[in-house]
Amino acid sequence: MTSQMASSRLARVVAALVLTSCALLCADASVHDYSGERFAASGNAFVLHGGSEGVYASAKAGAFIRFEKVSFTRSPESAAAAAAEGGNRTATVTAVIFEAGDRDAVGGTDAASGERALCCTPTLAERGACTEGAVTHRASNATSGWPKVLSASFPPGGGLDAAFPDETVPVSRTGMYTLLFVHCDASLSAGAAVNAAGKTIWKNSRGYLPGRMAPLLPFYGAMSLAFAALAAYWFAQYARFWREVAPLQSCATVVIALGMVEAATWYLDLAEFNESGVRPRGATLWAATAGSLRGAAARVLVLAVAMGHGVVRPALAGMRRSARVAGLGAAFFAAAEALEVSENVGAVSDHSPSPARRMLLVIPVAAMNAVFVCWIFSSLSKTLHKLKARRMTAKVEMYRRLNNALIIAVAVSLGWMTFEIHFKSTEEYSERWRAAWVIPAGWQLISFSLLCAICLIWAPSQASTRYAYSEEEEDGEEDVDRALEDTRPLIRPGPLSYVDTWAISVSQDATKIILRTDSGVYAKAAGDGGKRV
Repeated sequence: MTSQMASSRLARVVAALVLTSCALLCADASVHDYSGERFAASGNAFVLHGGSEGVYASAKAGAFIRFEKVSFTRSPESAAAAAAEGGNRTATVTAVIFEAGDRDAVGGTDAASGERALCCTPTLAERGACTEGAVTHRASNATSGWPKVLSASFPPGGGLDAAFPDETVPVSRTGMYTLLFVHCDASLSAGAAVNAAGKTIWKNSRGYLPGRMAPLLPFYGAMSLAFAALAAYWFAQYARFWREVAPLQSCATVVIALGMVEAATWYLDLAEFNESGVRPRGATLWAATAGSLRGAAARVLVLAVAMGHGVVRPALAGMRRSARVAGLGAAFFAAAEALEVSENVGAVSDHSPSPARRMLLVIPVAAMNAVFVCWIFSSLSKTLHKLKARRMTAKVEMYRRLNNALIIAVAVSLGWMTFEIHFKSTEEYSERWRAAWVIPAGWQLISFSLLCAICLIWAPSQASTRYAYSEEEEDGEEDVDRALEDTRPLIRPGPLSYVDTWAISVSQDATKIILRTDSGVYAKAAGDGGKRV
């Protein structure tokens, strides 16, 4: 086995370890709290994931990872097992901090088995590469001093506690950093598992926000201003033509208001997180809820418009259809809320949650999105057909513009979804973390652009009543249609009579009106019937 293949396998082991362990961590902030956390077996080692964040480093503002009262407590059974094996032997917990580019420097390849391992094996120890029973690591280069390794040992003779010194590790290079707590002593797994306590504080040169989240702070600031500009335009039109406002335009006002609340709350949530290092759970929950509610309301609004509510008919046809629309909207809100809360509330680490758990939450949202899209375009096609049959040209043009906007939005969404899948599937080691913020930002821009298009098409104006449902007009049209349908069978075909050219004139004494056609000349005198001349 070549060294390149061995390094690649080790990199996969470390990456899988990080991704698996992330699901076990639920921290409150960039202050990673380890209270009650436990080690999990991984290969020939026992590992506790301590955090993964993108860190921006600069000469002006220091970036660091600080240990504060980090300690581990083993069970009395574990201490007794260690004493029975050898009273003078100590069990050690090692903290390893490494950048994604240095992942090959952690662990080693056992020559006998050809497998990668975090803990030193007898074969590696014989080669002098490491000390048996210790974590295997080497310097990435002669001058960097990375990865950083700290140790805490349980005292011999049955001591139960091992504590790390309160130490600050400066970070001078921008990158994605991972902290792993590792022990290689099987005796520590006897009895109850080893419990962790304490915390680490992660800070980059821009504040406490993890690197992937940092660009979202100015982005949501810009989105708040964009929603404010859209709301100013909409409410100005609303106030100017308030007598002409249709019910659907009032629903659009609710969607705009929810969008404003969502963008502003996300900005405040990230700003507080960046300044204090503690993520406000309440603000995060409100932002996630506002976003889910806005998404559900926007989809229901577009579906209602596509069905012709308020334009072709006064309400959704039938209680059953209304219940189905409301039920689909409520189900989408519940699924989207579960996904948003899982991904954001209490989330700190720059790594995503467990892929399997995330997939369980993504599938219902994607399925209901597909149902909404199919239902919207099906209803839109029926509404356009009905409007064309009634020759309502103004409404037909309005619905055509809406149809074009929806087609563009769906096409862009499919393209962006493809890009997101490619981005995440090819980023195995999070080395493109500085560009990851564009994924959620892109979805926000797509939904905002569609909302702007709908607001421009449906903005309150003097012509709003032309697009609104008119019961008198509808009844009149239905009566005319019925009359045509009733009398059409009674009309018998006959010879067609038509005039190709004609001219009309008045006699000099103004007593006759003369009509000249291809079939003859007709004259009409005052008080007399028309006669052919």
